[in-house]
Amino acid sequence: MTELVSLKPDVGRFGVWLGTRSLAPELATEIETLGYGAVWIGASPDAELAWVEPALARTDSLQLATGIVNVWTAPADEVAASYQRIEGAYPGRFLLGVGVGHPEHTDQYQKPYDALVSYLDELDQALVPTSRRVLAALGPRVLELAAQRSAGAHPYLTTPAHTGKARHLLGNTVFLAPEHKVVLTTDAEEARAVGRKFVDFYLGLSNYVNNWLRLGFTEDDVRKPGSDRLIDALVAYGTPEDIARRLNEHVDAGADHVAIQVLGASDPEKLLSVLRELGGPLGLSR
Repeated sequence: MTELVSLKPDVGRFGVWLGTRSLAPELATEIETLGYGAVWIGASPDAELAWVEPALARTDSLQLATGIVNVWTAPADEVAASYQRIEGAYPGRFLLGVGVGHPEHTDQYQKPYDALVSYLDELDQALVPTSRRVLAALGPRVLELAAQRSAGAHPYLTTPAHTGKARHLLGNTVFLAPEHKVVLTTDAEEARAVGRKFVDFYLGLSNYVNNWLRLGFTEDDVRKPGSDRLIDALVAYGTPEDIARRLNEHVDAGADHVAIQVLGASDPEKLLSVLRELGGPLGLSR
């Protein structure tokens, strides 16, 4: 019997997700010192990825990832050139996350699945290895594509239940790294207020709403401003120990890595303070 070989990226159990389009080297150093294995940069960073090398130069083992570059705004040839440049300087420390974004925010959004396939074809031609790229994937079709054409999937704004379904569909040899939002407070109403402020944007996006409906949420749950049930599922809050337990539900459901997005931390010092408090319960070592 042939044994299946896993080519999963080694980015540690927990990482940090930032919606900043770039990463200051000083912040990268602090996050690595706290024991987190990766930083994911969202908000559709530009194709040249010029922020990557300075941050890698200031760290020793931290992985950097895009979460995600948008196929409509970041040309594949330019992204591939950036990948090759980064890989040449810092082998094995950059993970390319790719996705199609939201249909409501681009006039070009036609046949997104086909566009994603074509983008991956261009990355293949430019010799960007499948082992160093992942796809933003929510629904079954793109999850299957992630398993076939990349190292795995980086689902955003999902639940441990989705992680379990994704793991079943992907199989055990494929990388799975969901993002999850946290608010460090024991006041449920405060946490929900902060969470709603961030989730509100996504309640108007069909790909997220449809995913929540597939997970068993109702039309009432996903109607603005979002039910308590929905917000509580998407945003972890409580003590550091409570939050760690919630994040580990993704691990128990099959996640290899969880990207933590801290809400309500408007500056690097607040962010690092929360990450520092979570580090112990998450089992991270400095």
